[in-house]
Amino acid sequence: MKDKIFGVLQRVGRSFMLPIAILPVAGLLLGIGSSFTNVTTIETYGLTAILGEGTLLHALLTIMSRVGSAVFDNLPLIFAIGVAIGMAKKEKEVSALSAVIAYFVMNTAINAMLTLNGKILDDGSIAKDVLEGTITSVCGIQSLQMGVFGGIIVGLGVAALHNKFYRIQLPNALSFFGGTRFVPIISTIVYMFVGILMYFIWPAVQNGIYALGGLVTGSGYVGTLIFGLIKRALIPFGLHHVFYMPFWQTSVGGTAEVAGQMVQGGQNIFFAQLADSANITHFSADATRYFSGEFIFMIFGLPGAALAMYQCAKPEKKKAAGGLLLSAALACMATGITEPLEFSFLFVAPALFAVQVVLAGSAYMIAHMLNIAVGLTFSGGFLDFFLFGILQGNAKTSWVRVIPVGIIYFFLYYFIFKFMIKKFNFKTPGREDDDTETKLYTKADVNAKKEAGKETRAAGPEDEVSAAITRGLGGKKNISDVDCCATRLRCTVIEVDRVDDALLKATGATGVVHKGNGVQVIYGPNVTVIKSNLEDYLETAEDTFAEPEQSEASSQAKEAKKAEDEKQSDTVKQRIVISSPITGTAADLATAPDDAFAQKMMGDGAVVTPEDAYVCAPEDGEVAFVFDTKHAIGFVTDSGVSLLIHVGIDTVKLNGEGFEALVENGQKVKKGEPMLKLDLEYLNANAPSMVSPILCTELEENQSIRLIADGAVKAGEPLFEIEVR
Repeated sequence: MKDKIFGVLQRVGRSFMLPIAILPVAGLLLGIGSSFTNVTTIETYGLTAILGEGTLLHALLTIMSRVGSAVFDNLPLIFAIGVAIGMAKKEKEVSALSAVIAYFVMNTAINAMLTLNGKILDDGSIAKDVLEGTITSVCGIQSLQMGVFGGIIVGLGVAALHNKFYRIQLPNALSFFGGTRFVPIISTIVYMFVGILMYFIWPAVQNGIYALGGLVTGSGYVGTLIFGLIKRALIPFGLHHVFYMPFWQTSVGGTAEVAGQMVQGGQNIFFAQLADSANITHFSADATRYFSGEFIFMIFGLPGAALAMYQCAKPEKKKAAGGLLLSAALACMATGITEPLEFSFLFVAPALFAVQVVLAGSAYMIAHMLNIAVGLTFSGGFLDFFLFGILQGNAKTSWVRVIPVGIIYFFLYYFIFKFMIKKFNFKTPGREDDDTETKLYTKADVNAKKEAGKETRAAGPEDEVSAAITRGLGGKKNISDVDCCATRLRCTVIEVDRVDDALLKATGATGVVHKGNGVQVIYGPNVTVIKSNLEDYLETAEDTFAEPEQSEASSQAKEAKKAEDEKQSDTVKQRIVISSPITGTAADLATAPDDAFAQKMMGDGAVVTPEDAYVCAPEDGEVAFVFDTKHAIGFVTDSGVSLLIHVGIDTVKLNGEGFEALVENGQKVKKGEPMLKLDLEYLNANAPSMVSPILCTELEENQSIRLIADGAVKAGEPLFEIEVR
């Protein structure tokens, strides 16, 4: 259980990295834009002629500032998408789309609850009895101020729903909505109720968040020390993002009113003050206490440790160690990326890492005590120090105090590391045994060490269907692309001659269509699940061509099935008449100008070319589904016959143009009741063909179709009958 929780937390931490990755760019845009459009800065450096209001550069910098602000203003939505992508196991793009939908649904539901309960008035204003700052605009929707927590709640929840349901198989009548298509549907339903729940529980959660933030804030410098120690100690486990993000982005890290707006989170407060720097005397050190100390040990302290390791290296290995340590130290100083240095001495000497945790933790506290208020986007390197410290002026940031403290830390790291390396003979870079490579270790090496000695997990059971599809397509090496539409697995192969149609049909396909190097394998509406399973299988499958002998078994199976079919009785026990849903010209299904329909790969039935604008219910029954593009309807008669009414050929490409749906999923209809309205003028001009297949999609082995109408037919007149033998 402990390992499982740890693994989940690691994944959560990693998922934060995608939205965090945008912060440096947004911070640079905001930092440069705000700094060089600030009137005080322009006048101080005598840049009015170049950067003053009305100049081209001033306009460009203003745009940069607002673009940067847009990212920080919409971080909750960005986190919702980023976390959903990071936590999803497969089909990540579906998870991202579902997260966007769920985020808007949740906030819309909250808005409705606030309106119904009088918190938001009819004119859109907020009631006077509402605590200031608890309701805000979220992407244009007035909702509770949930900050990044709201995005994380959506991201984690949608990812969990996605991982559970993206392969779900629904009953045949609803199978079009199975697989990945089900994820946004279930996310919408779930987050409507989550939004309602949030209205009741978030105020209590908010009070708890304020209390937690107050505990750290109320502990003063000791609270800052504790924060720093915990954050650095979590680095080896990859859980530091989970810990520090609430302090940076939510009210756990404090709240402040900036430019008339209530802002939550240390980093958000700093950047809000930066955007309003003309009215700020000194940036808040209480807000920057969660990161200002990083400049002390990243620019000064850890390079001191690197120098100590270099001087302790063996003479014959100093050159190699020096080059590695110098590049790692420069990366640490310039960008704040500490992994190459930290993980190297963590791997060979955990005691040195314990020293690093204590020194780094104390740096956070000292920066707070000295009222240093230098902001950052991602980590405490010189680039951020210049933009958000030096460039903003010492009067606003007290950045000058970082230098003397940093020099002291440089020598502390240097002398402590040098003493401990020699005293305990730690195998830091350059001190390895002669048969060991001199290198800087990374997190991958640490993870590899953790896995050392563990037995390799037994491989899971092979996906036999996906394996057969792969062989039928000529092997993994023969497959260049895999995709799907509503009913067909669409693959592109390298050598068409290697495709084995019989083997593909033996996997449950109703037909195979070849178009150049494209192969369409028709499975029906559950094809999205088949595609997902096939993609998973191909990730680990052997990259070879399939042996041609593989087709023999499938051919024998087909022959056996054919022989069994011939034993079926020819006696007709029942006839079920299906009426035409369309007024027009009826014909045999074999005349359809599409191989998949003509060869009865998707079912048997007839075709009708429309001459009237309405598609009507052929019998009493229920609308199983209306395709998103409205060109086709799934229908189940009261007698239990499943029908597909497909208007035209390749009309899916029209994206709904020319069609108007008059019914919805699950609606009960009577025979003759209109279900679709057609713009025949548009469709005849733009559709490849208006020949419309009417198919029985789930015929049993003892059932067959007999065409009744051949020529002119009206909606409601018999079209074909199903003979049950």
